[in-house]
Amino acid sequence: QLYREARECLTLLSQRLGSQKFFFGDSPASLDALVFSRLAPLLKAKLPNGKLQQHLKSLQNLCNYCTSILSLYFPWDGGESRPPPHPAGSGEAEEDPHKRRNQLLSVLVGLAAMLGYAFLSGIVSIQRGGVGPAGRQPITMEEEEEEE
Repeated sequence: QLYREARECLTLLSQRLGSQKFFFGDSPASLDALVFSRLAPLLKAKLPNGKLQQHLKSLQNLCNYCTSILSLYFPWDGGESRPPPHPAGSGEAEEDPHKRRNQLLSVLVGLAAMLGYAFLSGIVSIQRGGVGPAGRQPITMEEEEEEE
């Protein structure tokens, strides 16, 4: 039942697309994004049961539709061309010149967030050592309990 309905849906999409490049003419719309997001994995993935995939491959206009979108918006993935290879000897620093800085900033922001939480929740508190404002020693927790 499910396969039959899915096959029917693919057939209807194929009929609606016809020979157009996109569903609503020459430029993509949100429907094209939605349909492509469902068709491309079905067309490209290796599936244990390929009944639906075989039906999609038999609908040449939908296959061309997916291939066209892949080559237009994902030329390094869907088309024959690949992204330009990195020159020999290129390291991580050339891929993202600010990678180390971003990592360090992430660690510092995380540390600041944890310390802020510790102070605000009362897990950690700072007490001054030495003499208090009126020349007296600060009261410790033990002395405070004795006074009560």
